[in-house]
Amino acid sequence: MLEETIKWRSTYKPEEIRWHEVAVEGETGKVYRASFHDRHGRTVLILRPGKQNTTSLDNQLRHLVYLIENAILNLPETQEQMAWLIDFTGWTLSTSVPIKSARDTINLLQNHYPERLAIAFLYNPPRIFEAFWKIVKYFMDAKTFQKVKFVYPKNTESVELMRSYFDKENLPTEFGGKAVLEYNHEEFSKQMSQDDIKSANLWGFDDKLQCIGNRHSGSDVAPEPVCLAPSAS
Repeated sequence: MLEETIKWRSTYKPEEIRWHEVAVEGETGKVYRASFHDRHGRTVLILRPGKQNTTSLDNQLRHLVYLIENAILNLPETQEQMAWLIDFTGWTLSTSVPIKSARDTINLLQNHYPERLAIAFLYNPPRIFEAFWKIVKYFMDAKTFQKVKFVYPKNTESVELMRSYFDKENLPTEFGGKAVLEYNHEEFSKQMSQDDIKSANLWGFDDKLQCIGNRHSGSDVAPEPVCLAPSAS
């Protein structure tokens, strides 16, 4: 598995993906890093599949890989895992990802980011999702399957399980919490551009990436590019 991941990283180069390359995928806030952590200090990714806005499966996966790498970049020193909150508001079969895309996403997590996912809460999925889930779950290994939890507002046990991981004051209202959070693409883009600088420094790319900006098509909210000075080494 390690050998295969090294091969994958050498060709896919996830650490070299920059926000301006994938920002169009994030315009609706379908996947983004939350501003809060869970009770264990883990980074949280919020996924809203009903906000799907593109059709390219390759670009969608590249966007997700970028945010997984970003979530890892922002983990505290005491943590190695992230948590996912999946909001099914607006989800229909017409907005669902194809089975192939779901399989590729699961394989990506299991094969190249093993043990990075601590828990994934699927909040109030519609009944029609069960048919989709019956197929998708067969792509998961036992460990990954155990990390996926369904939460229904009327099921006290499932709600309490989710709240054992999250402070209700931080949890967005979409997940039964008290926090009112609205995705702001312009502000998130600025944040990701700053994180791109951190990532470039971490991986030693600061002598290769002279300018990191948000020069992506389909958005008028891109901040000015951030330019990096060449490395002194």
